[in-house]
Amino acid sequence: MGNSSVQEPVYIAAAGSENSSTSLITTVERVYSDPDKPKRKRWHLFKWLNPGVLLPLAAGVIFLLLWEYQLFHKLFDLKKYQLPLPSAIWEAMRENYSLLLSYTGYTLTEAVAGMLIGSACGFLIALAATAWPRWGGGSLTLVAALNAVPIVALAPIMNLWFGDGIGSRAAIVTATTMAAMAINAYKGMSAVDPLALDLMHSYAAGKPAVFRYLRIQNSLPYIFTALKINATSSMIGAIVGEFFFSSRGLGYLLSNSIKVAKMPLGWSCIVLAAIAGVIFYLAVERLEKVFIRWHSSQRS
Repeated sequence: MGNSSVQEPVYIAAAGSENSSTSLITTVERVYSDPDKPKRKRWHLFKWLNPGVLLPLAAGVIFLLLWEYQLFHKLFDLKKYQLPLPSAIWEAMRENYSLLLSYTGYTLTEAVAGMLIGSACGFLIALAATAWPRWGGGSLTLVAALNAVPIVALAPIMNLWFGDGIGSRAAIVTATTMAAMAINAYKGMSAVDPLALDLMHSYAAGKPAVFRYLRIQNSLPYIFTALKINATSSMIGAIVGEFFFSSRGLGYLLSNSIKVAKMPLGWSCIVLAAIAGVIFYLAVERLEKVFIRWHSSQRS
């Protein structure tokens, strides 16, 4: 590297540069500058004009305009107190933004904590079911049975066990997110290429090595699929849990707003819950692109 950086200015000077060393440096920088950089900048700008981005944005704007001009009220014979206008919802959000932001952060904390615990438990169950199919296989059935229990039944039980704090909602989210991770991770660990498994056995690789270098690697796309499912379902679990026993959070505020007929504020909670769910999902999707960029699904 050092030799090439010294030789290049000499070559350029011999080619006819008449200026001082300063001009040589400038010329060298021009030579080493990336000729495709302006094209990439333009490409980044054009990415926002991609039909995959523009079409959903246009559809959303048209939907909001139709809503604002009361087309849905006329179609379904709804009153404004039943379906507040977007302008009224925006006004409620503007007037209560500090309260809404605080409660959104509280609900998001419950959702993230519960999802992390539930996903970790689901992964360990999948690991045990793959390593010891005879003893661990039944755990998948138990997790699926737990996932079939309605949240409205889990909420009072978790409240009795963990109190009315953040722990009870995190426990509800844990119970609702465990099954997706366990089933997906088990699928990824068990559906390995037989030739790759034979290769590991030919090298006399033990069970820990097979898990570390083959089964867990193969399960990563399945794990991120489960995390993306859990990112949205965890928000549902946290908000429904707050409906029953809570003194804070979007579910608590939504429930109270409906009771006192403050529908614009209630719809503000719904909008913020949807935005928080989308941000949570996009964060997991971004992590997927970072950690499994080698996978064929990330190369397009």
